[in-house]
Amino acid sequence: MDQTTAPMRVRRILVICTRQIGDVLLTTPLIAAAKRRWPEAEIDVLGFAGTLGMLKGNPDVHAFVEVPPGSGWLDSLGLIRRLWRHYDLAFIAQYSDRAHLYGAVAARHRSGLVLNDRRDSWWKRALLDHAVTVDHDQTHAVLEKLRLLAPWSSPPDAIRVVPPPGAPLPDALARRLDARYVVVHVPTLVRYKQWPINHHVTLVRALADDGVQVLLSGGPSEADRARTAEVLGGAGAAARDDRVVDIAGALGLDQLATLLRGAALYIGPDTSITHLAAALETPVVAIYGPIDPRLWGPWPQGHGPSQPYVERAPAQRVGRALLLQGEQPCVPCNRAGCDRHNDSRSECLETLSPWRVLGEARRILGLRGAGDGPIVPIASVGEPPRAAANAASTR
Repeated sequence: MDQTTAPMRVRRILVICTRQIGDVLLTTPLIAAAKRRWPEAEIDVLGFAGTLGMLKGNPDVHAFVEVPPGSGWLDSLGLIRRLWRHYDLAFIAQYSDRAHLYGAVAARHRSGLVLNDRRDSWWKRALLDHAVTVDHDQTHAVLEKLRLLAPWSSPPDAIRVVPPPGAPLPDALARRLDARYVVVHVPTLVRYKQWPINHHVTLVRALADDGVQVLLSGGPSEADRARTAEVLGGAGAAARDDRVVDIAGALGLDQLATLLRGAALYIGPDTSITHLAAALETPVVAIYGPIDPRLWGPWPQGHGPSQPYVERAPAQRVGRALLLQGEQPCVPCNRAGCDRHNDSRSECLETLSPWRVLGEARRILGLRGAGDGPIVPIASVGEPPRAAANAASTR
């Protein structure tokens, strides 16, 4: 189907993003671009309940449409009736069956992501006015989603992810903060992205010994709290005099945005909060393992419509983000760790030394020391990707 050149009156738009909060955040450039193209249109966002907090206060979003997590089609009948042909245009920013079926129900015109190597993609293409093929070229998620607008609008020259506007911190926490502090995000949703806890302990103790206050962030889940508590316990005396403070689960996303905006540095893994810190233009040290940064690296604010990252380099700096990877020849494998499942270990993260991370943190903070090894070449934005990759390391 190809109706994208037909005249369209667009008054209501639905953006469908049925994934995790990091994916929702990286959809904001698409939302902003759609609002620029159709400034009078109302833009609603459909996503799973509990994932849309990243859009709280977003000036381009009219309303949220929440889908209860784990609900089947029978549970969704009421939602389907409400959605039926309510929108003029739907942007389906995920390639799942459910996302495409919601789009087919909701809007007469649809633009969506489809996987190139899936046999069941034919029916999704048949339902779309414009299909964006997702293949193995590792296009960054931000650019991939912006391609949904290609028939109607070109991408902006400077692309920005839109973070939540922020909210006041709890008084008790605000009183404990030093004038200069670092936020270290400890847990990840899956183990294969998890930097080892003992590496966190080494890093946090060293920063505290440098006189830097460290805040340990994490979500409210029992698993997240357990991981940050383990790091706090390993911090020793620094945890008793507020040089190390555990804030896991204590803040909403809008409050966390305020905290990150005021931080001298953020250190974290391949997770949604790392994307949030980058969107707030806080200096970031991102610790990446098996996942290709060309697809999921933290988006550098104001970067043009081109790939910010190379596939593999021990360290690459883009804007205010410094992304570190392991040095194994298999990095990035783009798989679920060494054992290929969510609870798998990742050797590239286990061997990524805390002293290496500490050395980069000290450089950014203007502190003494430079880590435990030779300084690796850093690929900078503006270098041709091939040159940057060759300067650091190649497969």
